[in-house]
Amino acid sequence: MALVDPHSCADDAQPRTKHLRLHLAVDFERKRIDGRAVLELASPAGGPMDLDTKGLTVSVVTGSGGGDVPFETGPDDPILGRRLRLTLPAGTTEVLVKYHTAPDAVALQWLDPAQTEGKMHPYLFSQCQAIHARSMVPCQDTPRFRVTYHAEVTVPEALSAVMSAGPSGVLPGKGTRTFLFDMPQAIPPYLLALAVGDLASRDLSPRARVWAEPATVEKAAWEFAGVEEMIVKAEGLFGPYDWDRYDMLVLPPSFPYGGMENPRMTFLTPTLLAGDRSLVDVVAHELAHSWTGNLVTNATAEHFWLNEGFTVWAERRILEALHGEEAATIAWAIGQKALEDSIARFGADSPLTKLRTHLQGVDPDDAFSSVPYEKGARLVVLLERTVGRASWDAFLADYMKTFRFQSITTEEFFAFLEQKLPGTAEKVNAGAWLDEPGLPANAPVFRSEKLEALAALAEGWEKGVRPASEQIAGWNASETLLYLQRLPRKMNTGDCAALDAAFGLMGKGNYELLVEWLVIASGSDYEPAFEKIREVLTRVGRMKYLRPLYTALGATERTRALARDIFAAASPTYHGLSRRVVSGVLEKYAA
Repeated sequence: MALVDPHSCADDAQPRTKHLRLHLAVDFERKRIDGRAVLELASPAGGPMDLDTKGLTVSVVTGSGGGDVPFETGPDDPILGRRLRLTLPAGTTEVLVKYHTAPDAVALQWLDPAQTEGKMHPYLFSQCQAIHARSMVPCQDTPRFRVTYHAEVTVPEALSAVMSAGPSGVLPGKGTRTFLFDMPQAIPPYLLALAVGDLASRDLSPRARVWAEPATVEKAAWEFAGVEEMIVKAEGLFGPYDWDRYDMLVLPPSFPYGGMENPRMTFLTPTLLAGDRSLVDVVAHELAHSWTGNLVTNATAEHFWLNEGFTVWAERRILEALHGEEAATIAWAIGQKALEDSIARFGADSPLTKLRTHLQGVDPDDAFSSVPYEKGARLVVLLERTVGRASWDAFLADYMKTFRFQSITTEEFFAFLEQKLPGTAEKVNAGAWLDEPGLPANAPVFRSEKLEALAALAEGWEKGVRPASEQIAGWNASETLLYLQRLPRKMNTGDCAALDAAFGLMGKGNYELLVEWLVIASGSDYEPAFEKIREVLTRVGRMKYLRPLYTALGATERTRALARDIFAAASPTYHGLSRRVVSGVLEKYAA
């Protein structure tokens, strides 16, 4: 027995799935999906085959000839779910599993009409990363085993379905419609994605489209109108876009992430719709995943930095190509703050601040932080600076060509690096980056005159130094955010009022700026902001905003009471992942 992933029962000595055929009937009344999953095997096989499941009820399993296949479920593990062991007859080429999901499946969020913009129809969306595909489909739920898939999704007639795949038709039914999809490129299971709702779309270019609820779609189309330019810039850096289309779906506010890089259908938070295109560069990160993360990704969650570290680096190369070196430098500085916050949250000596992690018995959601993103990206920059940009770009092109549509480990990456650029890992002391906690002493530094001027101005706050109104008017959103990040976390009432007045923070449509301000206001027990804090925490389920806001509300007895009151009202509308994050924050409050 050779398990390939500490978070999966997938065994490389057993038959391996190469293609999925899914038939999914979405039942909003019972909040479940009734599914039939046909797993086509890479070659005819027999004997045991272990699948990952979580909360699934399996009714029937049949083999290639239609005969019953014996199956049994293992004990329920709170992180991994239940192993589904099939005993395949010799020569089996495919196996059919009939099942249904649980109403509380962690991959699925069911929204009542009141939780949508239109207020008329229910909504469903999935989030399968890191190990949640098993709660939607019985599968070998590890990035190491990539699959292609075909899906047929039956939904109420008034609704539409989209997936991380190419649409291939719609079949009418009695009060239903069945949407057909095909994904010809092999993906890890965490990139399976489904959304069902009252959806409309607008084309942005011949290969890019945005989807959203009808009440939101025009706003989204305006906000993301420049996405084709972004794709072209990325292709100039990393080579041709290999996924045919780049479509996006703007989800309801309870979506727990900023974006999810599902191929052919990136999922996005509506908090990006700032009304001034000041947050559209977040799409650069999700787009970059099309090369660094989807084309080549991590074999398991223990090597997550190979996915996100490379993607943050690629994102900032795209920003540099679009907006210049200064913009990229500001982005690196903003990311530094996120990295420092994550290291502080875990503790400087925590093994979760290493890049090569050991997660046996650890839920990947509990290990999630900015560390693999920002520390990982800094290692990539260090490698790039060590060999020079031209040599690094040539290496990266070779790397992505060699491992195209594969999922690899840290060891495989560094073996390839040593083969192509001998001695580079030793020069950067890669072992310290991978296996030691915190940020190594040789971390790259990012400097610019603008960055240093903003930092110096923020440091003068406590001495009474304030930016002039004409200075503020000249800053873009990233520069304003950088300034706000460097201000004291606790201010007196007068300073809070002055800061809000100077920047018009309470009325900002840009959630990065608004939440940064509300974190200061929360930690300062600034009562005029309480209504806005409640409004944001009640409407938005994005974990990036929930964690710092609820954490800041822990500063005083009065704000702790406010936080508990808000969470009691808002928690039923949060995604399960978000609810767990906030519960963990509240548990740390003083009594």
